[in-house]
Amino acid sequence: MKRPQPKATTTEMMVSRQAQEVQAAMVIAKRFPRDQYQAFNRIMEACERRKLAEESTYEYSRGSSKVSGPSIRLAEVLAQCWGNVDYGIMELDQKNGESQVMAYAWDLETNTRQTKIFTVKHERHTKKGVTKLTDPRDIYETVANQGARRVRACILGIIPGDIVDKAMEKCEKTLMSGHSEPLKDRLMKALNMFKTDYGVSKDLVEDYFGYNIDAFTERDYVRLGGIFKALRDGMAKIEDYFDVRSTAPTVSKTEDAFKAALEGGDSPDAGTEQPKLPLD
Repeated sequence: MKRPQPKATTTEMMVSRQAQEVQAAMVIAKRFPRDQYQAFNRIMEACERRKLAEESTYEYSRGSSKVSGPSIRLAEVLAQCWGNVDYGIMELDQKNGESQVMAYAWDLETNTRQTKIFTVKHERHTKKGVTKLTDPRDIYETVANQGARRVRACILGIIPGDIVDKAMEKCEKTLMSGHSEPLKDRLMKALNMFKTDYGVSKDLVEDYFGYNIDAFTERDYVRLGGIFKALRDGMAKIEDYFDVRSTAPTVSKTEDAFKAALEGGDSPDAGTEQPKLPLD
């Protein structure tokens, strides 16, 4: 008689328990539906918090342009304030140096659901190459980081788009609050301070951020201010942010000739009459 094949009981139990919890949450959601007006007001109030406003958008450079959008932090706040939304990530399986993961977001009232199933290899890419991960903590952090982006996409897939747009507009206004000057003028002053105090040029700042100063937003201004404070307080060095070696002053041929003449004991201007200074 053949023995029954072993099953992934842990995964089955986890999925079953998750299904039971979702069913119970759907019953509660139907009994206590969201008030969209109150939910919208909660979102607007949350976006008035400056810390959330600073972290509400992700930005990175792609070529000479900038790509941006709602961050996972803003997406989580939207889901919490919108209410009756179940979201998260679930590791379905882990074997052969990789994890099978599911990210999901579920509107329990409308039964609208977004899911994304993906594979995360247990490795870290560095400048020195690919490093295999064996520490359970490193594997967990890698899975969580990869899953956060998928959860963000799932949440934004079930929250109405106009609500998301209004939230981002509110965050932008929060960052602008307290400033009477336009962003462009404040950026010019900041660049002048970097140039005067630390010799950091506009080109170095643009190289660090990855895009032109014309594309800077209020969040970039906040980041720039953080860098300046770190340098001013001695918490960091200029080299930690900017490639100052690329702008090191070059020695001209005239200076080389002058040094060579001094080392040889000869005056580079021997035999010529030196002009007199006005004070002579």
